[in-house]
Amino acid sequence: MTVGHEWLTAFPLRPATDAVEALCESWRSLATKPLLGFHPRKREPELTRVLKAHVEQVTGRQRGLLGMWATESVINSVDQTTGELMEERRTDIVYGWNNEQTGMQLVFEFKKLSRSARDRARYLGENGLGRFVTGIYSKQQAVAAMVGILTDPRDQVVLPLLKALDMAAAGGGLRLRTCLGGGVYDRPSILFPAAEFDTEHDRDPELAPSHGTIRVAHFFLAFGYTVAKRQKPR
Repeated sequence: MTVGHEWLTAFPLRPATDAVEALCESWRSLATKPLLGFHPRKREPELTRVLKAHVEQVTGRQRGLLGMWATESVINSVDQTTGELMEERRTDIVYGWNNEQTGMQLVFEFKKLSRSARDRARYLGENGLGRFVTGIYSKQQAVAAMVGILTDPRDQVVLPLLKALDMAAAGGGLRLRTCLGGGVYDRPSILFPAAEFDTEHDRDPELAPSHGTIRVAHFFLAFGYTVAKRQKPR
């Protein structure tokens, strides 16, 4: 089934775009040259914590952003009949914003991403993109963001990822909707100029916004210098 874009008229796109642009600017500031606390050998959670601090304390303030940034924000799923905690997750980075009419929580899920099939599987799996489809991330939110931290050249990563999305759709995975252009992704993104492409996914009613789907913008961030690969021991 193809999904329309009527819901976008009610979505606070300008504040979301401001947040995306601020986050991307912070990445460029941190990733231009190797820093002791921010470089490709750092684990992804360490990178996202530094990035969140920079966008909150530097770029967001410079741009006058009025929303709130959080990292490793706890999400709980509770059985309301028994009071039992069913699931707990921690988001990488969240930007929250609201006014008198509407609001949003824009979740950014980060994954280190190389050209390997293993990394693609992690990016698209239940602990990656799947968190916005069958998982509890972005409950009742219309938009979310997947962010690939590139450790190989962009074309060697993005093009195989798009093929993997086509294969997932053919097999019925990720509850992918057909986009208006006929494929399972919009490239370029209709949401954010900085995104490479968007995907649209059906969600269960208790997780979905009123129109029933979530649109995920996919971003790919690179370090501004060449990183030598570690040699395997002989």
